[in-house]
Amino acid sequence: MAGKPCEHCVRHKQRSAAETADLTRRLAKIEGQVRGLRNMVEDDRYCVDILTQVSSVQAALNAFNKVLLQSHIKTCVADDIRAGRDDAVDELCELLKKTMK
Repeated sequence: MAGKPCEHCVRHKQRSAAETADLTRRLAKIEGQVRGLRNMVEDDRYCVDILTQVSSVQAALNAFNKVLLQSHIKTCVADDIRAGRDDAVDELCELLKKTMK
């Protein structure tokens, strides 16, 4: 189909070293929190304690999404619109539907 990226194409975005480091740091923290959850389950910890940790993981993921979404809008979406690719707005709307469940 003309105008649509192929299913097998992978798009890339250049990020600054600082942005990559920030996102990577956030993900490492989330990975540690998820490992902590597994350990809590294996250690038969109290449900409330596990659920509290799950809330912390969700908050960290939400914060990661906010940072990445802000960057995406300010760079990718803005650049696409400036280049006349108005379908970037449709793509953003679909993304927001998926992330705001």
